[in-house]
Amino acid sequence: MSGKKYFVLMEGGKDTAQVFVSKQPRGAALKAATRGHTDISLRERGTNKVHCFTGSTAMVPKPKNGPAWLPAQIKKANVKKTGIKHL
Repeated sequence: MSGKKYFVLMEGGKDTAQVFVSKQPRGAALKAATRGHTDISLRERGTNKVHCFTGSTAMVPKPKNGPAWLPAQIKKANVKKTGIKHL
């Protein structure tokens, strides 16, 4: 078993078409935050859990060991879990 889980982004209590794949809900939330979402609710497929996060992004300098093609400033996501709701 690969351990992949599918998380559907919810907005206004309804599912959207965006699905993020990750082993942990935090990984999916980081992907959503990178795409500009700040109030993140992720419904885990196959369960009745909705993972809630607040997210933000910041422009930071690229790492010293980063590849040459990477721009000088990159987006870095940050999320904080606010809780789990059950449907």
